Amino acid sequence: MSPNTDFIAELIRAANEVGNLSALEKGRMLQRSIVIIRDGRNEVGIPPADGVIDLQTVAASIDRRSDDEVKAALLDAADMIRTLKIVLDAKG
Repeated sequence: MSPNTDFIAELIRAANEVGNLSALEKGRMLQRSIVIIRDGRNEVGIPPADGVIDLQTVAASIDRRSDDEVKAALLDAADMIRTLKIVLDAKG
């Protein structure tokens, strides 16, 4: 498995156990996701999009977010990273 594939699995696992994570852990996972997504988009040539801004907003206010909101953000991040991985793999 590639590092991104492992991280996608980690994000999904975290989303399913979001109630067991500290605010710090949730925020770090989202911040790490943002970096991976930005790097992948730069490599592909995709401009920044609202999805990343949404992730940043959730990460910045993690202690005021419900578990459902954090879970949705973690799953969105996993989906964005998975999509970028597919595009990068196809680009070869």
